[in-house]
Amino acid sequence: MFRELPKVDFNERPLIVIWEVTRACALACRHCRAEAIPRRDPQELTFEEGCRLIDQVKELDPPLFVLTGGDPFMRKDLPDLIRYATSIGLRVSSSPSGTRLANLANMKRCAEAGLHRVAFSLDHADEEAHDAFRGVKGSYRWTMEGIAAAREAGLVPQIGTTVSRHNWRELDRIAEKVEEIGVALWSVFFHIPTGRGQMEDMLTAEETEEVLEWLAEYSRTAPFPIKTTEAPHWRRVLLQKGMKIPGQGVNDGKGFIFISHTGEVNPSGFLPWNAGNVREESLARIYRESEVFRLLRDPSKLKGRCGACEYREVCGGSRARAFTVLGDWLEEDPACSYVPAGYSVVV
Repeated sequence: MFRELPKVDFNERPLIVIWEVTRACALACRHCRAEAIPRRDPQELTFEEGCRLIDQVKELDPPLFVLTGGDPFMRKDLPDLIRYATSIGLRVSSSPSGTRLANLANMKRCAEAGLHRVAFSLDHADEEAHDAFRGVKGSYRWTMEGIAAAREAGLVPQIGTTVSRHNWRELDRIAEKVEEIGVALWSVFFHIPTGRGQMEDMLTAEETEEVLEWLAEYSRTAPFPIKTTEAPHWRRVLLQKGMKIPGQGVNDGKGFIFISHTGEVNPSGFLPWNAGNVREESLARIYRESEVFRLLRDPSKLKGRCGACEYREVCGGSRARAFTVLGDWLEEDPACSYVPAGYSVVV
């Protein structure tokens, strides 16, 4: 059952904190924002530093705390980190990669440590295309085995799909596969050209709108909740259709905070702007007081169509896409085709 999250004052605390526990991963995904590496970085946070970070996360007390990577299973101390986080009252999820490490033994160790939910990636409905996207033959099979192992260990699985030039025309087939698998949530990520992600793989604004329209209609009958990442204008589409919007409008730096494997604090993993480092500063201070986070939480600072938009409070556009495409995180989202009433587009 999908848990309705509590309402949060985003100026005081985020809804979601994500910690990239390592950048190591055995896959070579063509869109990887982390530009993952085969071995662990010697500069990544140690176990002791990780526990101090977890204490700081608890100070912010987010409803969701996610351990990601790279591949979190590349850290042998992952169950210990989970155990410490849950022991102080945090609700912990993780996003393992579709590799051999997503096995029953690892799932059981993490479940016993208190892990609640695991998120797997599925980017194509068929094995060959998914493996090509992930850069390693066997990833699709390991993903399916990992989902089965998670269930056997008592964990709740969800699926994430990155929408790009490579798969947007087959989302209906991917949705059928997600239904077949049976998950608690389908999280749909919209490609951001950062890390290994290429600009030409990003959808146009018109194509993005087509996908969001399809998602809105599909969500009426989908057997699981749907959330989008880096497409907050889905909320505008839902409102235009007279549909209920799910929860609060989380955005880069607004209800969301990302800590890299070396302790750098970013508005999100797709907006790698270093606002400080937890080795030197308090996570709560960085989130509440740093200039970039304060600007990103203030919709009156938005520019272009986003600044003029009547939906800017509930949407606000992707700040990561504005930054990677236009070089300014406050600019309008180039993947949104909506023109606010009375706004004049300069050609």
